[in-house]
Amino acid sequence: MTDEQEFLAAYDPRAYPSVAVTVDVVALTIRDAALHLLLIRRGQPPFEGHWALPGGFVRPDEDLTAGARRELAEETGLGGEGLRRVHLEQLGSYGAPDRDPRMRVFSIAHLAFAPDLPDPAAGSDADEAVWLPVTALTSRQLAFDHGRIIDDALERARSKLEYTPLATRFLATEFTISELRAVYETVWGHPLHAGNFHRKVLSVPGFVESTGASTERGGTRGGPRARLYRAGDARLLHPALLRPAHEETVR
Repeated sequence: MTDEQEFLAAYDPRAYPSVAVTVDVVALTIRDAALHLLLIRRGQPPFEGHWALPGGFVRPDEDLTAGARRELAEETGLGGEGLRRVHLEQLGSYGAPDRDPRMRVFSIAHLAFAPDLPDPAAGSDADEAVWLPVTALTSRQLAFDHGRIIDDALERARSKLEYTPLATRFLATEFTISELRAVYETVWGHPLHAGNFHRKVLSVPGFVESTGASTERGGTRGGPRARLYRAGDARLLHPALLRPAHEETVR
């Protein structure tokens, strides 16, 4: 027996404080021209009756990403191809000693977003699941430290739209520049000048590429049909599309 085998055979994990790891998912989508967040109402203690992010304890046989995808699938009913089109990334780790009254629990929060996510279905430990407009968050009593996690996730999403092409993940495979602008306006919470936005988008190499096709009809007020685009191969936007407030600081 090697020294390492002997060490592991004698190792007693009970000699150390017990801790647990959870995943929480901040899932964002756009519905009715407004940014929405997926929340569940807890059906059991702790924080029974409070609203919370979908999440749960990581299983011994899964990694963090698998746990986040499982929790998202349980609350949205997504699976297979539908789940694969969701953008999912780690947001951050949260480990304040008093964040969970049961025991010491570390949460690895994830950010997810995609277009047209389905109506949620509450899991076994939840009384209700809803898509809530982000503007209505103040009306809900949140569990754990989920308010902080949501604030961090919204700032991450708004920032990533400046420097990456991830706004296209809120849209169908083919989209117009106007539809892309609507994503930016919805996530940032600011109206944008249509002409300036159109010019900036087309000036960023690899951000979008023309499909060669157009919409079947013109806009609501008539006029020419809009050109259709798809996401390009850029991973970062250069130059970046800065939020109006950030543009003022760099001038």
